[in-house]
Amino acid sequence: MNIYDNRNISMMMDLYELTMANGYFLSENEDTKVAFDVFYRKNPDGGGFSIFAGLEQIVEYLLGMHFDDSDIEYLRGLHQFDDKFLDYLRNFKFTGDVYAYPEGTIMYPGEPIVTVVAPLVQAQLVETEILAQVNHQSLIATKAQRIVRSAAGRAVSDFGARRAHNNDAAIYGARAAFIGGVKGTATVSAGQYFDIPVGGTMAHSFIMFYKDELTAFRKFASIYPNNCILLVDTYDVLKQGVPNAIKVFNEMKEKGIKSSNYGIRIDSGDLSYLTQKSREMLDAAGFTDAKIVISNSLDEYTIKSILDQGGKVDSFGVGERLITSRSEPVFGAVFKLCAVEKDGKFDPRIKVSDSIEKITNPGLKSVYRIYDKAGHAIADLITGRGEEIDMSKPYRFVDPLEPWKVRSFTDCTAKPLQKLIIKQGKLNTELPTVREIQAFVKDQLVNEIWPEEQRFENPHRHYVDMSPKYYEMKMDMLSSIGKAGE
Repeated sequence: MNIYDNRNISMMMDLYELTMANGYFLSENEDTKVAFDVFYRKNPDGGGFSIFAGLEQIVEYLLGMHFDDSDIEYLRGLHQFDDKFLDYLRNFKFTGDVYAYPEGTIMYPGEPIVTVVAPLVQAQLVETEILAQVNHQSLIATKAQRIVRSAAGRAVSDFGARRAHNNDAAIYGARAAFIGGVKGTATVSAGQYFDIPVGGTMAHSFIMFYKDELTAFRKFASIYPNNCILLVDTYDVLKQGVPNAIKVFNEMKEKGIKSSNYGIRIDSGDLSYLTQKSREMLDAAGFTDAKIVISNSLDEYTIKSILDQGGKVDSFGVGERLITSRSEPVFGAVFKLCAVEKDGKFDPRIKVSDSIEKITNPGLKSVYRIYDKAGHAIADLITGRGEEIDMSKPYRFVDPLEPWKVRSFTDCTAKPLQKLIIKQGKLNTELPTVREIQAFVKDQLVNEIWPEEQRFENPHRHYVDMSPKYYEMKMDMLSSIGKAGE
């Protein structure tokens, strides 16, 4: 669902995309086909994997990309672009191909998660928006999954809109958080746009408005008897908040309302201690089914700490540290040229750097996830596009970080990860709903991805290997570049 109904986001790009495109156009190279890869270099928070998110918004952007009269006049006013180039933009339409992992795929550094194959100007202009979507939503989805894992089966909800960096970050962040595994969101527009469950109860202002806390609780319970979560930390949690909540719960019980429909929320203080004492008080009063919800600057580390200390929590509302991924707020995906078409074939291109991690993987590629007999993902394999691999017998591979070691896959199966999402500017496949994407993430983590890769501390490194043929091609390119500089 596109939330930009009243804005043309085709102009969402860095200026240098346009200046380069203008240069290509004036050099009569605008129709040369090229390929760009989107990949990232490290998992956030030292994790063992990341979650790919944002593909639906990328597709909507590309299929709807255009420049209206006001866009053209604005660009003309910058006095940097040739009139013929502006006329070209006036009739712009994306006609390329996009290969991508299915949204929600567990992914690893260095892999081409999105590949754009298109005429040069088109491919260059789409860089910024593609990266903006991948970097933001993949970051939040990955952070959400870490928080959900730390909750150990307890419900987690997104409470972050008011601390998000803007409206778009709140709405798309809620979408990404749901993909990562949260139960729902407090952000109503995200629920409306993406069919995400919404939830919420009261703030301190509701209680402070009334003459006393008990009156506020009674008023709320009379309006929402089937979803009565009372905020008990406006004044004093244990001396006033919980006792008043118990009074109201007793009154509700006398009316035949089940205790599974109500509970308390604590938003401040020593949450481990307060939840333990609150649980004792609720249980002693006979309300063993009453829920305890906590919020207040939570993340995977604080949640784990609270639970390790014996905190009695049924549900977590997580805000600022989720919606901003406060512990590591930059994902770092990049968009790099990997091939240029010449005489009907794509010649590989490579970026070289003194930093090994910044040397790119050249050429058109395929990525396979390799599974053992039990269905566990043991590695990913990068090959040249169209290269045949035979898994019916031991298959030798190269770990680019340890190329001197001789290794092979035995009794394994290989599944290609990239799918053709857009073909010649038209949608080539049906996109899943966010609920389907969330289920896909969960299925991978339960059935495919090793628990050792899901550890918070020192996770096992998932091997991203190369076929011998592809590795040798990359080394030959690096060698030839080195010789050219002699």
